[in-house]
Amino acid sequence: MKVLVVYYSLEGNTKFIAQKIAEAVGADLLGLKPKKETVKPHSLSKYFWGGKQVMMKEKPELVSFDHNPEEYDLLFIGTPVWAWNFTPPVNTFLSTVKLKDKKIALFCCHGGAKNKTLENMEAQLAGNKIIGKIDFKEPLKNNPEECTEQAKRWAIEISSAT
Repeated sequence: MKVLVVYYSLEGNTKFIAQKIAEAVGADLLGLKPKKETVKPHSLSKYFWGGKQVMMKEKPELVSFDHNPEEYDLLFIGTPVWAWNFTPPVNTFLSTVKLKDKKIALFCCHGGAKNKTLENMEAQLAGNKIIGKIDFKEPLKNNPEECTEQAKRWAIEISSAT
């Protein structure tokens, strides 16, 4: 079974979890990168600019992918939570890559609450089978070892069930 972990990460939390998931199930990694990053990590302005982009449903152009997501049997898709939702790069991915009849597991990283982030992602993925969802609160700050184990256990569970 071919497995791909797709993610966007501004400050490293989502990338950290994505890497742990990929390690656990032997998956390929696809980090989404905007051609022009307008949100600066570790700055107060990220809340304004990131929130504005989410509210305006912006879809920034992404750097070309190394992997074709349509060629995989199982996808894990991850995002940070911005303005109580998934990020604009993930919005671009979900809007441009036409996934159909895929098994997909969703994950997010946040500073306090995931709100409806995963449910909103699921709505964008109609026509696919969502087989799992999980969230992590600032995994790089809040017990990275425990988050690593939780992510790996979850990924193996998801992968074994397919």
